[in-house]
Amino acid sequence: MLVPMKNILDIAKSKGYGVAAPNVWELYSIKAAIEAATEEKSPIILDFHSSMGDIFEFSEIAKFMAKKASIPIAINLDHGQTFEDAIKAIRAGFTSVMVDRSTLSFEENITEVREIVKIAHAAGISVEAELGHVGSGQMYEVDRTKGLTDPNKAKEFVDRTGIDCLAVAIGTAHGLYKGIPHIDIDRLKEIKNKVDIPLVLHGGSNTGDENLKNAVKNGISKVNLFTDLSISGRDSIINYIKTNDKASLLEIFKAGFDGYKQKLKYYIKLFK
Repeated sequence: MLVPMKNILDIAKSKGYGVAAPNVWELYSIKAAIEAATEEKSPIILDFHSSMGDIFEFSEIAKFMAKKASIPIAINLDHGQTFEDAIKAIRAGFTSVMVDRSTLSFEENITEVREIVKIAHAAGISVEAELGHVGSGQMYEVDRTKGLTDPNKAKEFVDRTGIDCLAVAIGTAHGLYKGIPHIDIDRLKEIKNKVDIPLVLHGGSNTGDENLKNAVKNGISKVNLFTDLSISGRDSIINYIKTNDKASLLEIFKAGFDGYKQKLKYYIKLFK
């Protein structure tokens, strides 16, 4: 069933578990994510980035698959960096949009996020925004401590924007890490004590099981994932071809997305 992301995350926050938010982009990835969540009896958030394809084309497939499912499913625009993409996602039937203005100043971030919140909420759509900035794993050793979320500004940001969930920068990074991930749990605890909405962790892949379990235990309600799922799918394809040298393209695709699915199930279990 298709629901606003707020519905899923408010329950997750109240019960203390995390919801996986895998990046998906077409039929097979959407199907793999929904199957993984259904088999684990878990809600799921389908994250879509506009660089992965056409917003309207993706939405039609995702909505069709979500409406057939027995579990709660939200469709979220991931890292929406333009006003136009946010409006497209709202028009296309997404149930949530992320407004990423994390590289702007505090005041500019608030102004631009608040504008989308007013429009999205009028349409019954949830809004996620980011305070601080989650950077690239390849630059982790250089800028890990740059752009961390300021707990003292978190409450003001939430109050002034009216967002439904807040993505926080507490030491994770996007992609593969160059260095050892260090998650600032004390910072997370402080943010949680200051705001009363669900918190989101970007850059969940290869952050480490204990780090992720501690993050969920201490307030994270949504964990974004892609790199680890992609690697698992790729490795499944390589292994499948080695033992099935006459496999069809369809069989190869299915093997890849089965690897993606199994890794996602692993994370769903990890987040309880």
